[in-house]
Amino acid sequence: MSSNLPAFKELISQAKHSAIHLETRDMYTPKGPVFVDWQAGKPIEFDRHQDWVDLVQETVNRGVDWRRLRIISEPVTDFIRYEWETTTIVNVPAGEKVRWLPRRNASDLLLPGNDFWVFDGKLVRFTHFAGDGSWGPHELTEDPALAKMCSESFEAAWERGIDHQDYEPEWTPANTNHG
Repeated sequence: MSSNLPAFKELISQAKHSAIHLETRDMYTPKGPVFVDWQAGKPIEFDRHQDWVDLVQETVNRGVDWRRLRIISEPVTDFIRYEWETTTIVNVPAGEKVRWLPRRNASDLLLPGNDFWVFDGKLVRFTHFAGDGSWGPHELTEDPALAKMCSESFEAAWERGIDHQDYEPEWTPANTNHG
């Protein structure tokens, strides 16, 4: 595994067929400005994510199958509710295919211990996070066995996932004051 990594934009620009992304945490980037604004009651704005939208659209228009699966606990955290709303307003309209898998439906799946991207079934980018959800280092590998394992685990979870348009997150009374 390498610690000298190309930027994500470079990795995705080299993808020819597929980019799959597995997310397994209930909290990411707790101090991210858009999340902080959302917590304060400000709406999520499509324009604020324009760089991401442009990247997704360019990639999908090249014929790359862009899929994201989120394995989440229920009732969902405020952060996952924020992600669900962002997915409705940004990710899906940009061209991402997104599914949600309640954690209780993933107990018998074998999944890597870290979030990851797999590009074209060959290149894996792991993302490590601190316990509070803040960014940690990334790792990159082209190990064929690891790429195969990550791809197969993603596909097994994807099959159980619920398409974004059909998923209704279970809220708790503490996190129902948004939206």
